[in-house]
Amino acid sequence: MGVLLKLIDAILFTVFLVIAIGAPLLDAQTCLPSNIFPDILVNLNTWYTHEFGDYLVSEKPHFFVGLIWLELLFAWPLAVASLYGIVAGKSWLRTTCLLHGVSTLTAMVAILSELVGSGKASEKLLMLYTPFMGFAVLAILRGLLPHSEKSNAIGTKPALVRKKRA
Repeated sequence: MGVLLKLIDAILFTVFLVIAIGAPLLDAQTCLPSNIFPDILVNLNTWYTHEFGDYLVSEKPHFFVGLIWLELLFAWPLAVASLYGIVAGKSWLRTTCLLHGVSTLTAMVAILSELVGSGKASEKLLMLYTPFMGFAVLAILRGLLPHSEKSNAIGTKPALVRKKRA
């Protein structure tokens, strides 16, 4: 079970790192004025919108802006906390993963329903959003798996245990 947890933690660490960096720099442009961001980030967001045809980012429907606010105010801090929890081997990592996973799954159901139902989304755009559904399920699974007392933080050595003298 320890190897499975390490593999899941490595995958989640990578995704949480992408979220921790991408959410405030790119996703925030959906609900905040673009003049507060450097031109390179605005250009990157514009390129992404045109390259993938992401009409949600360009048209900014109210439900999508609300979901981005939810990500910035709730899910982003959980991603940062989960990064720390993975590195430090904290027992509360299960809770942050479960909360983040359920939040992401809920948001992705709404977003993917819009993308599929509208008929506007390209296959390329659907292939970009769909893996986040899998990530959400993986985060929920990690939240439901028991905390292994034997598993340590990634890259750390187990602490020495002293024997009690009688």
